[in-house]
Amino acid sequence: MASSPTDLPVHRFQGRDGAQLAYREIGEGRPVVLIHGYFSTATVNWLRYGHAAAIAARGRRVIMPDLRAHGDSARPHEAAAYPPDVLADDGFALVDHLGLTDYDLGGYSLGGRTVVRMLARGAAPGRAIAAGMGLEGIVDAAGRGSHFRHILTHLGSFERGTPEWMAEAFLKTVGGDPVALLRILDTFVDTPRAALARIDLPVLVLAGAEDDDNGSAEALAAALPDGRHAAIPGNHMSAVAKPELGTAIADFLRADFLGG
Repeated sequence: MASSPTDLPVHRFQGRDGAQLAYREIGEGRPVVLIHGYFSTATVNWLRYGHAAAIAARGRRVIMPDLRAHGDSARPHEAAAYPPDVLADDGFALVDHLGLTDYDLGGYSLGGRTVVRMLARGAAPGRAIAAGMGLEGIVDAAGRGSHFRHILTHLGSFERGTPEWMAEAFLKTVGGDPVALLRILDTFVDTPRAALARIDLPVLVLAGAEDDDNGSAEALAAALPDGRHAAIPGNHMSAVAKPELGTAIADFLRADFLGG
């Protein structure tokens, strides 16, 4: 896997509510917007493990926002800054800001859910990737936040080595804001199966072979008219660090040019 710089310049854009949001980019060519997961950042998700570099090496302009409440983006504490589906709103704001009309769209975990929300609301990329995501995490999104709500409201109380302790340790390494991140949990919106059935473009549903954190990736692919399922090594936390993630995304996007 090619290495990738982690100190790219930070660019700014405004959310629809005026929130100051951040993105980075690398490479040249057809744009692909990649959205990171909960607790994470664009740098951690896409740059640290070389995924963005691998995709850019295939002739792509890789655009990576920091979600609201994450990374270098605004971290407001007011509930009014977190209406339902605001992350999809922010995704549309970035597409509008950059004037993208012919592009691809992908995300991991919460980023994958955000991609599906954008597709359900009319986003029209050429291809899309919903990685680290399964059907239950899409159709029952509003009920998926209890695990993280428990962590964020009981920081410092978990036994070393438990999943909760590891999540808190990760939160500390990225300098996460617990108050702002709690607000994000209130923004989750379910996507009904009927809405999935209307997403008529190629969507890669990519997940670790041991990842069932958000339900069945195979079932999500089957619920989409042109869903394609692929498995890579690892579970939800480890798959994102595997070179196979970036390679699979790059291969799927490369198929644009090959008619696949």
